Amino acid sequence: MTERISIGQLYPNAVSPASARRTPVQQPASLSGNSSFQKLLQDQLVRFSHHAEVRLKERGIQLKPEQLDKLSQAIDKVAAKGAKDALMVIGGNALIVNVPNRTVVTALDGNAMNEHVFTQIDSAMIISS
Repeated sequence: MTERISIGQLYPNAVSPASARRTPVQQPASLSGNSSFQKLLQDQLVRFSHHAEVRLKERGIQLKPEQLDKLSQAIDKVAAKGAKDALMVIGGNALIVNVPNRTVVTALDGNAMNEHVFTQIDSAMIISS
């Protein structure tokens, strides 16, 4: 009474284990050392999202190299405390920073900060400029 209906094979080719399909590519020692240096360098830099870059331009905010150094040090401090998203106030400007990615996600100047509510942050730091 019940007939079995087949619509085709789910796996037409034999499935090989993942280890057989992927072969690791060995990099020369000079390139692998360079990539670890690049990773170390990226971990020390402060990045800006596209949204933050647009806000900085719109609001005429310019951060000096000394301020970027202080911001980087501040990110290290809040990261040591376990922060994920932090409000950083530096030179009269507010920056929201995603701490694990070391990325500024938005920026506000003094005028935009007036009566502004900051949400979805877990820490705040005032940085002397």
